[in-house]
Amino acid sequence: MLKLGLHVSISGSIDKAVDRAVEKGCNTFQIFTRNPRGWRSRDLTREEVEAFIEKVEKFKIEPVFGHMPYLPNLASPKDETYRRSVESLITELRRCVELKIPYLVTHLGSHLGAGMEIGFKRIIKAVNRALSEVEGNVMLLLENTAGTKNSIGGSFEDIRYIIERVDYPERVGVCFDTCHGFAAGYDLRTMESVESTIKMLDEVIGFERLKLVHLNDSKGGLNSRIDRHEHIGMGMIGEEGFRNILRSRLGQLPLILETPIDKRRSDVENLQKVRELAGETKS
Repeated sequence: MLKLGLHVSISGSIDKAVDRAVEKGCNTFQIFTRNPRGWRSRDLTREEVEAFIEKVEKFKIEPVFGHMPYLPNLASPKDETYRRSVESLITELRRCVELKIPYLVTHLGSHLGAGMEIGFKRIIKAVNRALSEVEGNVMLLLENTAGTKNSIGGSFEDIRYIIERVDYPERVGVCFDTCHGFAAGYDLRTMESVESTIKMLDEVIGFERLKLVHLNDSKGGLNSRIDRHEHIGMGMIGEEGFRNILRSRLGQLPLILETPIDKRRSDVENLQKVRELAGETKS
């Protein structure tokens, strides 16, 4: 059976995210632990934390994935942005420890034209500081990017470079986004190309480091460097591509959808499409 879920809202109270995930038929899910569009976050209340943990255990819906908010840029050459980004990473790791969330996904950010070397140094320093300040077993998952201009993480080699240089490599894993990977040049349309991409990931990073797949179709073509998610099967990867992804080793990992919210198809319909392409009937 697929380990399949959505990024769900925490609106109202963080424990309501669990209710939403269950309601939509998920057996894993991802959340922002706070408003993702601002720098500030209010502290979680003891009641919220306890309710969240109790519901996750009650419904046996796991693993849960936290995701970093939108504003932080761990590769930023701008000192103030960088300082706030590192503080945000530390805060999010602490919140995950509090909520017993085992994984936190982070984008690697953009060097804004300052160069890859500076970007890498900033990210490595940020990860080292955050993991040294926050004890616990939360694993930080580095997400690949679509290879857009000045971004870091568009290649498996970028991710390996960081993991090889962090002080706590055992606390760092990988999240592979299919839209980003395809846009960055990793073909996922045929069984042969999916297996080739997995082989590259295994050889460069190590497949065992991969803990999560963000399952998204791509509006942009192969190697387009365009980061725009599309409904499953309705983009350039297509239904056959997702059939092949789901039949591969990638399909055995937790799968989180971050597909668009529009009138063409709902979140639940995207989940149903994935189950259909995997050959699973709706449970």
